[in-house]
Amino acid sequence: MPHHQLRSLVGCLLAHALLLNSHAIAVDSPSAKSPNVIVVMTDDQGYGDFSFNHNPFIQTPHLDRLASESVQLTDFHVAPMCTPTRGQLMSGLDAFRNAAINVSSGRTLLRHDMKTMADVFQESGYRTGLFGKWHLGDNYPFRPEDRGFEEALWFPSSHINSVPDHWDNDYFDDTYIHNGQRQTYSGYCTDVFFDEAIRWATNDTQPFFAYIALNSAHWPWFVPDRYRDRVREMIGDDETLRHTMETKPAEYEDLISFLAMGINIDDNVGKLTHFLDQSGLADNTIVVFLTDNGSTFGLHYFNAGMKGKKTQLWEGGHRVPCLIRWSNKIQPAEIDDLTHVQDLLPTLADLSGCRDNLPEALDGTSLADRITGKVDSIQDRMLVINYSRMPQFKVTYTKGNPAIPRKHGAAVLWKKWRLLENRRLYHVGRDLHQDHNVAADHPEIVSKMRAHLDQWWDGVKDDVMKPERVVIGHENENPSLLTACEWLDIFVDQQVQIRRGVRKNGVWHLIVDQPGTYQFELRRWPKESGLKLDQAIPLKQVTDGTLPAGEGLPIQSGRLQIGDFEQTSPADSSGQSITFRMQLSAGPIEMQTWMLDQDGNSICGAYYVDVHRLPNTNP
Repeated sequence: MPHHQLRSLVGCLLAHALLLNSHAIAVDSPSAKSPNVIVVMTDDQGYGDFSFNHNPFIQTPHLDRLASESVQLTDFHVAPMCTPTRGQLMSGLDAFRNAAINVSSGRTLLRHDMKTMADVFQESGYRTGLFGKWHLGDNYPFRPEDRGFEEALWFPSSHINSVPDHWDNDYFDDTYIHNGQRQTYSGYCTDVFFDEAIRWATNDTQPFFAYIALNSAHWPWFVPDRYRDRVREMIGDDETLRHTMETKPAEYEDLISFLAMGINIDDNVGKLTHFLDQSGLADNTIVVFLTDNGSTFGLHYFNAGMKGKKTQLWEGGHRVPCLIRWSNKIQPAEIDDLTHVQDLLPTLADLSGCRDNLPEALDGTSLADRITGKVDSIQDRMLVINYSRMPQFKVTYTKGNPAIPRKHGAAVLWKKWRLLENRRLYHVGRDLHQDHNVAADHPEIVSKMRAHLDQWWDGVKDDVMKPERVVIGHENENPSLLTACEWLDIFVDQQVQIRRGVRKNGVWHLIVDQPGTYQFELRRWPKESGLKLDQAIPLKQVTDGTLPAGEGLPIQSGRLQIGDFEQTSPADSSGQSITFRMQLSAGPIEMQTWMLDQDGNSICGAYYVDVHRLPNTNP
């Protein structure tokens, strides 16, 4: 059941953050000719990381072929970070309207009350499947299985080996979540996600929507070594590249691994297109390929003439490739109109005949008539890119915590004009590298774009400040696991941070689904690790690298505060957790934890909390 139709009124929390019981929906019967839709999104590759965009160092032949058969959107933009892009893809709305604005820090949750792309296709009679990275919420009601995906093979949070991910996953033979249950798969992560998507898509007469969202080429740069050999063979003794990287030999080796992950992605795209060709599905399958933000390495070796990288407002932070192929239906072409990731929802709905199930209000614009040649230009438009930065970032538009949304952290895009941070103006048609701020020369342009930003901010500023809330105690996820990646405006989302024992703490914003007795188990290490609260661990050799040693913390007891309940308790007899049990009423609530030493001094928050509404309590 699509989650957007769930609602519940708990206490006096504003209605947008609450849930109701499910009710049946009508499902349209798809046309026999309805096209399949496959969206492939890679992680941390930028515009210049492909040979179809003239990368001089590597070859991506399968993607080159796809590009030659596709409409290429050459002025296509996303957010400069993972979650905002993914939320805009799924919702068709600006990040500040859909609430998924940061990669962690309690601001990665896509508003529970809106339709997703999967909902639209499911309501139109499609099978729906996700394979890989979701990054729009790890708990009910934000998981992919809550948001319209009937098949969901995924890992939580921002990357494999993130805090809520299965402990010590390392890209090889990992444990993922399959339809709500952890399951171990053999093979390299990217291969697994493509193989499982192909297996799922095989031998069924019902049209399907498959979202293949990769963690590659995101750090850590683990990859089968044979792909590094292929990259070294491609690069050879290229003096330009070696000279560029020669002062940073470690980064050069990281670049080799990053590019190797890209070659593996290219091989898998080849496997996917071969499957479509051999199965006879190619002519009636729309294939979309894009990346989620600018490159993490392009700035250091090849950035297609642009300045900037992932997390930055420069052009290289958010202009990415987008290919759309529908054999015999869409003629290959390059389109240089200003386009955006949130355009893909209405575009794909139009192309596949699902428009009747779209939400009423979208920020995205359908490109269907443009890419099918019915019109020769897209209406004049302005776009705003804004997102919540990681709390530790140093930015120039505020002296406060950059995780808190602010108007001036934006880029406004209009034609080839770019207004950055409401003060610097560039024309990327004449100055792609954005070396010349021409704001003083074009005050009328600045005024026009600033007025658009002001109007846009007035429409989002109130809602964007309200965090979405994870639900505990609901029958769809009981027990559940809360992790530090949902501490509001605090960044703890890497297992290496847990190993280091970062001295941070934060607050969870929750909704208690129903009254009853709740049990909370506070942990420093996740349950599956079997580690004790105060235990140190050695460096660990994994398939393609190492995981750092883990520091021991002198944890002897813990404190829990949730609503009006506050209590301190010693470690359990197992030494692995600290357990609390209390009665809770239904409604919105905040929770914080403290791990304490023998003198009662606070060390950090509990990075992991297992929550269980116990049976035989009030219904």
